[in-house]
Amino acid sequence: MDLFSRTWTALRAAVAGLSDEDFGRPSGCTGWLVRDLVCHLIVDAQDVLITLATPSDREPTRDALTYWHISDTPPTGDDPLDALTVRLAAAYEDPQLLKFQLDDVGSAAGRAALLADPDGRVGTRDEILTVGDFLATYVLEWTLHHLDLTAHLPDAGQPPAEGLARSREMLERIAGSPFPKSFHDVDALLVGTGRRAPTEAEQAELGTPDSTVPLYLG
Repeated sequence: MDLFSRTWTALRAAVAGLSDEDFGRPSGCTGWLVRDLVCHLIVDAQDVLITLATPSDREPTRDALTYWHISDTPPTGDDPLDALTVRLAAAYEDPQLLKFQLDDVGSAAGRAALLADPDGRVGTRDEILTVGDFLATYVLEWTLHHLDLTAHLPDAGQPPAEGLARSREMLERIAGSPFPKSFHDVDALLVGTGRRAPTEAEQAELGTPDSTVPLYLG
């Protein structure tokens, strides 16, 4: 729960520190500008609020690792929901409105998470998870999106080290094998999720090109 809070707080702080011009720059998400990514974060915060308000008495069907849908192909930005996000973000026009809504809804999501029972069960995407596992998925989600946010903004605030380490651990467990120890956590996450191609040296350490990475998480 504490790591969820620190990861989310750091990401919102990074957005708060952006200039208006930064919102028109590319993000690390294919086909999305920074403004589109921030709009997606608002939707993420709404998802947290909705899910925490959807309790269940059923047994969990997923956990923080099996929650993810793994695709063999990278995102193209042409998915209907991705396209909707772009249109919605453009409708805000003023980046300050995006900042305001992320702070407003994001703060509420953060408070709701702190008040939730980690052993409680909630429903989302037709699956049941414990609250703790559900929030753990967002440690990975928001750490990756923090890297997306700063992909072309090197001076923006970076994800907390503990969030990077935990996200790497989760990705390694999803992949079924660890990344080379020489990989920095950031490189492991970027290469492991297909956000950038490995260098020749990194590929040599990863092994054969048909290894389990990259993993396209959805």
